[in-house]
Amino acid sequence: MPKFDEKGLLTAIAQHAETGEVLMLAFMNETAIGKTMDTGLAHFYSRSRAALWQKGETSGNVLHVKDIFVDCDQDALILKVLPAGPACHTNAASCFYRKLDGEKLVRID
Repeated sequence: MPKFDEKGLLTAIAQHAETGEVLMLAFMNETAIGKTMDTGLAHFYSRSRAALWQKGETSGNVLHVKDIFVDCDQDALILKVLPAGPACHTNAASCFYRKLDGEKLVRID
């Protein structure tokens, strides 16, 4: 079973189930994992708001979870998902839409 840190959290990476593209990184607690498994929709824990949230609950850009993988140390997850719209709150398909180029960020999408 997943091993949570001292705050009851672990890292969760959402990865497109068909293309393998990394879409986003967030945190999950035990409740978020349970809600995700119960509903089939990705739920996360916001550290800044100290609250549970469902991805896309206001935008409609939900993540349909197909599988959840646990790493060898049991302290990180990969959620294989099918997104219903952009995964990033900036409206980019992935939250990883920039790369470091020397000392600047370059948009890649």
